Parts: sequence; C-alpha cells; structure tokens
Amino acid sequence: MPLTAAPTAEPAPPAEAILRRQRVRESAARTYARSFPIVPVRAHGMTVEGADGRRYLDCLAGAGTLALGHNHPVVLAAIRRTLDSGAPLHLLDLATAEKDDFTTALLESLPAEFAGGARVHFCGPAGTDAVEAALKLMQTVTGRRGTLAFTGGYHGMTAGALAVSGNVAVKEPLPSGGEVTRLPFPFRYRCPFGLGGEAGERVSVRYVERLLDDPSGGVVRPAAMIVEVVQGEGGAVPAPDDWLREMRRITAERGIPLIVDEVQTGVGRTGAMWAVEHSGITPDAMVLSKAIGGSLPLAVVVYREEYDGWQPGAHTGTFRGNTLAMAAGAATLRHVTANGLASRAAAVGRYLMTELTALQRQLPVIGDVRGRGLMIGVELVDPSAEPDVCGAYPADPALARRVREACLARGLIVELGGRHDAVLRLLPPLTITDEQAHAVLDRLSDAIAAAAPR
Repeated sequence: MPLTAAPTAEPAPPAEAILRRQRVRESAARTYARSFPIVPVRAHGMTVEGADGRRYLDCLAGAGTLALGHNHPVVLAAIRRTLDSGAPLHLLDLATAEKDDFTTALLESLPAEFAGGARVHFCGPAGTDAVEAALKLMQTVTGRRGTLAFTGGYHGMTAGALAVSGNVAVKEPLPSGGEVTRLPFPFRYRCPFGLGGEAGERVSVRYVERLLDDPSGGVVRPAAMIVEVVQGEGGAVPAPDDWLREMRRITAERGIPLIVDEVQTGVGRTGAMWAVEHSGITPDAMVLSKAIGGSLPLAVVVYREEYDGWQPGAHTGTFRGNTLAMAAGAATLRHVTANGLASRAAAVGRYLMTELTALQRQLPVIGDVRGRGLMIGVELVDPSAEPDVCGAYPADPALARRVREACLARGLIVELGGRHDAVLRLLPPLTITDEQAHAVLDRLSDAIAAAAPR
C-alpha cells in the first residue's frame, strides 16, 4: 500500500510564532510582554500597529520615554543627519560635537539657578545607573553612607537603586542593598498617618525633621535624600509643592544633599519642563534619563559644581557615549521647548483629569484620580468593602487587570502601577491631539464600565 503523508499543521501566523518563541527564549522576568501580547510592526506618534493589522493608542509611551511619540520627524531627522555625517557612534566618554550640542541643549533647558555652574556626568544608558552614580557621588563627597528614601518610591533595578526603591516584592529575594532610612511619602488618598490632606503632609514634615534631630532616633546623618516629584511606578502620586519646599529646607539646614529623580517626570511630562519647577526648589543633583535620549538610551546626573568630587574613573561605563541618543535628545529638548509642549501637557492633563473625575462619580470602582500634567493615575477599588479611616476603599488589582485587558481589546495600551498594581497609569506622548485625548477617554471609560462588577 502506498504511504500517505500525514496532514501537516497550518503554519502559525508570524506574530503568533514570534510570541511563542519569545515565551521560550526570553526570561521569566518579562513584564510588558505579558501585559500586551502583541507584535508591533509600525508606530507613529501615539499610534502603534500590530502584526495583525490592529492599531492601538499608546498611553504607555515607553514608560514615559517617548515625549514626542513614536518616530517623530524631528527625532528621525536628527538620527539620519548624524548617520549621514559619518560621526562615530561609540567613543566612550570622548568629546564630540554631538555630545557638546546635547550638553548645551540640556543645560539651557534646566532651571537657570541650577544649571549655572552645574556639572554633567554621562552614565550607562539606563536611569538606574544614573541613580547609582548620584548615590555614589554623594557618598564620596560627604564621606557618609546612608540614604533617606520614601515609601512608594521607584528608582531602578540595580542594587543601590533598588535599595532606595519601595517595592517590597522585588526586594524580598535579595540581600540588603545598603543602609536606607524609609520615610513616609505624603499620599492624600492613602495617607500613611491616617489623616489625609494637608494634615498628613504637615505631620510628614514634622516626622522627618524630628527623626533626623532625635539623638536616639537611630538615623546617622546620611549621604543624601532621594525623592521623586511625582511617583511614577508608585501610582502617579504627586508630592505637594509646599512639602517639597520643606524637604529642601530640612536637608539644606542639615547639610544633606538632595537628589531629585526626574527620570520619568522630566522633559515636559508634568506640565513643566522639569518637575522641580512647580515648587521652585533647587536640588543638589538631578537624575535624568528616558525622554532626554529622544527614544534612545541615555542617562545623566546633573549636579552642583561643589559636589564634583569624583576621581577619574570613579564611575565609568562602556556605553556612556551614545552619539545617536545625544543627537535625538538635543532635538527633542529643543522641540519641546520651542513648541511649548510642557504647557500643552498641562492643558491636556487638566482636561483628562477633569473628565476622569466626572467619570469617577458615575463609576464607584474609581477610587481616586490624581497626577500632574500627562502623568495620571486612576486607582481602581472595591467599593463594596470596608473603607479605611480616610474613606479610601481597598485596591482591586483583579479589576485593574481586567480593565487593562479590556483596554487592549478596544485598541488602548494602558499599564498598571501603584500599590497592589491597581492604578491605571496614563503616560501619553506630549504630542497627543485633542481627538486622541477624546478617544482615550472613550475607550478607557468603556473598558472600566465593561470590566466592573455588575
């Protein structure tokens, strides 16, 4: 009898095959790939197109990296111009025209009282390395070791940066990363003191001041304090301006350098070019990454010149000289400034928060709407449970996951953060149009209504 060939399975679609290979080949630490099982093939502005032909509005924007959205013409032109010029793409920390231009654009964009006489240190390509550099610098200059950090903070995944971050789940399996004193971050919705509002903020200030001055408080004078002006991964929790000014006063009076982490808040994201401008404080150091590279990897620490206590080679890295990122970053900084995109972020952010607050009155599963500029958090809760002493209901992470999936099904990319991963985080590019803002609200409100318990 002639042999008959067994029927062959239909070949998997390219996207499905790619996703399958990713699951097999890549580590279990995958994050965004688990949340969004899509294979992007094209992207422009706020729109991402998957291999299946579906289009999505991207409210993640590279976790805030894409200030101008995907493949902005200004960024692409800067990259092409650099490539066509024959400029070296990798030169460690040697001087280049592209680096000189980026440094000029960066210092011109920073608050004048901070930028005057400041020093710029180029780090490895990620924000976490810039945090490490800032901590090491202040330890070197002060001769002290400890750090003051805040509940809810996120500063990166390397040892020192993770030590000053607040997320317990990623820290538990690891040995201690250093001496860190954890301070309560003011959080109006979930006040650490059970007071809420301005009362909680005032207690936070008094607590920090008295702890540092208490000879039996157990806190040896630290090398630095590190703080975010708006906690990003912590759930879009803004620090009150008055509170920040008090932290600046407390640290200055006690000779403690203040490091502000602007990795996610910088380049117009919060409605000002740099988030410190809202309060008017002048830090001793600023940690910058994400948007400063114009979508490409770049990270720096900018600090006051009196702290320039490095020895040559004290903090090095092979990939400190990313020429393309410097060109793209300089173009991005200048475009954001010239086109008033920080003000645009403030205006669109106000509109989104106003509409979301109105939606909150219709959907009780929305416990809180907060943020600044285009850095917005929508916290989902269980309104059938018992509220806490401030009236906040328990977080509902299962609902948040269902809403994220419902958003993706409706063509909207929204990621989670905050305590228990129950906060929908909106980080659209600063170039978001009015039409796109309306579409985000429509899709998000529809997704929440569909996923909420009946």
